[in-house]
Amino acid sequence: MVSNQAMPPGLTIVAEELLERFQSRTATVGIIGLGYVGLPLALTAAQAGYSVLGFDINGSYVDRLNRGESYIKHIPSDQISRTAATGRLEATTDFGRLGEADALLICVPTPLTRHREPDLSFVRDTATTIASRLRPGQLIVLESTTYPGTTDDVLKPIFEATGLKSGEDFFLAYSPEREDPGNANFGTSTIPKVVGGDGPEALALAEALYRQLVVETVPVSTAATAEAVKLTENIFRAVNIALVNELKVVYAAMGIDIWEVIDAAKTKPFGFMPFYPGPGLGGHCIPIDPFYLTWKAREYDITTRFIELAGQVNTHMPYYVVERLVEAVDRSGRPFSGSRILVLGAAYKKNVDDMRESPSLKLMELIEARGASADYHDPHVPALPPTRQHGALMGRLSVSIDPETVSRYDAVLIATDHDDVDYRLVVDHAKLVLDTRNVCARAGITDPRIIKA
Repeated sequence: MVSNQAMPPGLTIVAEELLERFQSRTATVGIIGLGYVGLPLALTAAQAGYSVLGFDINGSYVDRLNRGESYIKHIPSDQISRTAATGRLEATTDFGRLGEADALLICVPTPLTRHREPDLSFVRDTATTIASRLRPGQLIVLESTTYPGTTDDVLKPIFEATGLKSGEDFFLAYSPEREDPGNANFGTSTIPKVVGGDGPEALALAEALYRQLVVETVPVSTAATAEAVKLTENIFRAVNIALVNELKVVYAAMGIDIWEVIDAAKTKPFGFMPFYPGPGLGGHCIPIDPFYLTWKAREYDITTRFIELAGQVNTHMPYYVVERLVEAVDRSGRPFSGSRILVLGAAYKKNVDDMRESPSLKLMELIEARGASADYHDPHVPALPPTRQHGALMGRLSVSIDPETVSRYDAVLIATDHDDVDYRLVVDHAKLVLDTRNVCARAGITDPRIIKA
């Protein structure tokens, strides 16, 4: 493990005691929120030798975790059961036990409201709950993505309202999650961790903890700086994806294949980084995080025009894809209204069951708004879960993929390029295929019925 952060001189007795527990791995680490971020973090901390107490309001998650079962597709149950067998991992819905933890790592959602403003209700509620059990000698770290200033301006006042002081009685830090669900090359322990603290002692303690968990810690001067790092990472991706999405539309009008352009451009060994277009943005980060900064920037009378334009381009992509679909079906001689469409892929990215902000949901809504019906197939999502904005789709079941089923649809729309789908079967038996991921070409499948979108 690597760190370039020296311990500050003259640590308080409270900080010294906590530091010793982190270094000796005798501390109890509490993880609040056991979803796509919290569960891998809990497993990593337990595997590093810490006693881990996971908190979640979802009783099903807690029960399954305590039985050694996974509820997230890309995290195998045997990994959980092996970790649980060490006796170092326990989950609970009892937030009265927050005081048992020496470190509390907050991994709760930070969505947007319907008006695309930050919704910090989960963070505030969690902080209020922690405050009711806060004791001297605890480190609290926010990992949820948020705007710069949240740790200092939102969390700190809630905790200090108890009469305890940050930097003296308890310690407060921010370290953004960098999870990439389904990424086989990088997991929690192999991704460097950015850390910013409310003062040098908080920074030193947060580093001392994470140094035991990850390959490298990257200290920055303040919690607000660490919050800005996370937003910058995802805004960079959002802007570049918007660029290739816009180029896709322009080049399609010219009869040029954007995928061929990118494949050729990325052979340049400098000055170019490949990003790829799609049917819209999904996941909890890229569709949401840029708007946290645009909202905060307004406080300083700054308009983030570049970021907002990228958001508009990416948000428009499902509409563009459906327009291409309507045109293709109409040109085939069948009216789109009354047609049947099969959407391949409900998860927001390949080979995971993660439905957060998936563009497939918007695609299905737009298809049905145009008078057609939409079914879906996803080997990782057997039924569509409840969502904040797409309630009419909740509970729909994934249909099977076989020649007879595929042939019944007027078009197949490939929205997610899962590996375990037989695209050859799909193309052979579909009347029309709209491919938003270039998966057919990558599989070496060519057919005049395939249209890229």
